[in-house]
Amino acid sequence: MATIKLTADKFKSDIFDYTQSKEWSYKDDVPAIIDFYADWCGPCKMVAPILEELSNEYEGKVKIYKVDTEVEQELAAVFQIRSIPSMLFIPTGGKQPMMQAGALPKGALNDIIQKELL
Repeated sequence: MATIKLTADKFKSDIFDYTQSKEWSYKDDVPAIIDFYADWCGPCKMVAPILEELSNEYEGKVKIYKVDTEVEQELAAVFQIRSIPSMLFIPTGGKQPMMQAGALPKGALNDIIQKELL
């Protein structure tokens, strides 16, 4: 499974509709990672193939989405993205999502997936 491009409309329908509620409520029962990136960003380009690998390794267990902050400025504003890449880790079970800025190596991403999402 490849990473999934995410638009503001798809975010509102599949993840969380921030226009309807201020209280976080994840709509899916599969944990997710959302990568906020831009095409011109060097560190983003380094992380992209790692996220593709992880989307295959954790197929059916973790969904990995990508948000182009240049195109989806509304989503970037809602999550107050100040630096890219930034990743939103979304656990299930009513737990709050966690934001992490910076290009994380595969080992660190694996650790977060194992400890926080699965």
